[in-house]
Amino acid sequence: MNLVKILIYSDVHGNLPAFEKMLKVEGVCDGYICLGDLVNYAPWSNECVDLAASLPNSVLIMGNHEEAFINGFYPGTNPLVQDFFKMTFPSFQKKEVITSFVSESKLDTFICTHTINKSYIFPDTQIILDNNYIIGHSHHQFQYNNNNFTLYNSGSVGQNRKYINEINYLVYDSDSKSITMKSLIYNVDIVVNEMIRLSYPVECVNYYRNKMLK
Repeated sequence: MNLVKILIYSDVHGNLPAFEKMLKVEGVCDGYICLGDLVNYAPWSNECVDLAASLPNSVLIMGNHEEAFINGFYPGTNPLVQDFFKMTFPSFQKKEVITSFVSESKLDTFICTHTINKSYIFPDTQIILDNNYIIGHSHHQFQYNNNNFTLYNSGSVGQNRKYINEINYLVYDSDSKSITMKSLIYNVDIVVNEMIRLSYPVECVNYYRNKMLK
């Protein structure tokens, strides 16, 4: 099967409004690759897993937050992330689905995985590439060339670390062998209002409410 247009995305983090906006704008795609972290933070982890799993020709890759939801605890020490986990994990019902997620997938010459060596890779991170990679994890979208290899970070759909109302993702065209970095704006107030309705800790609400907007 020739999959011409493939949508590549990462770090939805329970943000259903942002996820749905991206899918609506891009329309029908031939395939989908999720680079991990569908869950945690925003209130719709179950719905995001269901939606991702329902997409045709969908590859679902394990992120560190899926690992946390499978294990039943978040191993990090950041108290804010712990607060988010305490709000989202108890109502999570899709453990069986996320357990089937894979660690990596191949796309043309690229290895698609959540990240490399469990590291946060930012635009200014010094790294010697040993292959072509498409990753997520750091919530920053960029392209990086090194050692005759290329790395793309798709950025985050649901929790952009620079502009909280910006959706970042990639589109791969198999005919031209090209990858396009994409960006959209969505209404983050929908997320904030749902967090308030569900009595999220004020620190969690403020994380979304006080971030810069684009």
